[in-house]
Amino acid sequence: MDALVFDSVSHHYGRLRALDRLSLTVGEGEVVCLLGPSGCGKTTALRLAAGLERLQSGRIEIGGRLVADGGRDLPPEARDVGLMFQDYALFPHLRVGENVGFGLKHLPAAERERRALAALERVGMADYARAWPHTLSGGQQQRVALARALAPGPRLLLLDEPFSGLDQRLRQEVRDATLHLVKASGAATLMVTHEPEEAMFMADRIVLLRAGRLVQVGTPVECYFKPADAFAAGFFGEVNRLAARVEAGELRTPLAWLPAEGFSEGEAVEILVRPEGIRLLPPGDAAGSGKVEARVIAARLLGRSSLVHLSVEPAGAAPLHLHARVPGRFLPDDGDIFSLDLDPAQVFVFPAAGPIFREGAGRGASGEAALAAAAGAGSAATVREP
Repeated sequence: MDALVFDSVSHHYGRLRALDRLSLTVGEGEVVCLLGPSGCGKTTALRLAAGLERLQSGRIEIGGRLVADGGRDLPPEARDVGLMFQDYALFPHLRVGENVGFGLKHLPAAERERRALAALERVGMADYARAWPHTLSGGQQQRVALARALAPGPRLLLLDEPFSGLDQRLRQEVRDATLHLVKASGAATLMVTHEPEEAMFMADRIVLLRAGRLVQVGTPVECYFKPADAFAAGFFGEVNRLAARVEAGELRTPLAWLPAEGFSEGEAVEILVRPEGIRLLPPGDAAGSGKVEARVIAARLLGRSSLVHLSVEPAGAAPLHLHARVPGRFLPDDGDIFSLDLDPAQVFVFPAAGPIFREGAGRGASGEAALAAAAGAGSAATVREP
């Protein structure tokens, strides 16, 4: 049984369309991340699930029970959900233990205190049960807020940007601990974030939204390697963008010739290449012979990888500025020349004038064959040098 079901949910704020016929599910014990840019409807969806907004259209079920359908709207306390706000929303006049036990008022005082302390122990905060919230660090407040959401043993856990207030180092540490706590609790989890890497770290499945509409649903691997459209491909990481047109059944770009199956002769397309999909080979290397050459403009170490800025100067066309990402330390000198090779799994092709949005997780049929070939469904030989 699905822990949460959104069935064709729409919501407006005046003339602003926050959600447009959104349908999604969260399975028992599953972590699903709502991902997208600011204003795409993520938090609205979370608030509708929690009962903090009145549903206008569609239906919402939690644990197989109808909680909202435009006429019926159960209050938050009747929905069996745990909610963790972006700002943690700890009550300043209550001590930590009292904050965690706030949702357990239906229990006798002794049992409420026991359950609150057990929840604090799960997040490593039992020693702070008598502390005041203002004396805690950001990371400690986050853990208390998570304990409060988990204490009633909810069927569904709703997290609204739970790590946004933490610095980068602490965010990574708390994020890891939260993932394991959530999984151990067995609660289904719907989490809002605008950070693609965070969604990929936390989620079993990702729901990508744009302007209230669903762009793609899939596992992190599916979303990264099989993006539904150009927006999805670009949202999950930096891309190099190339324009091309089908000529004699091929997409002829300054970097390579790609197959054009599924596209019409003369059709304009957009080609996206991830920086890690550009391989740099010495010009004298046998594997690099005959390939396009690029000149290094700059190279910067980014910690776990190096980013190399490249200039390609095709005959009779404007120079191309490209980025290549190389694992580890790779810092060639400005002006060094390399031959470029493309990793087919990191190349994506879409119609240049195609629709911005596509319902569901599938890509338009006109681009699917070319994308499958370019993304490595065949052999690497599908990418040819111009």
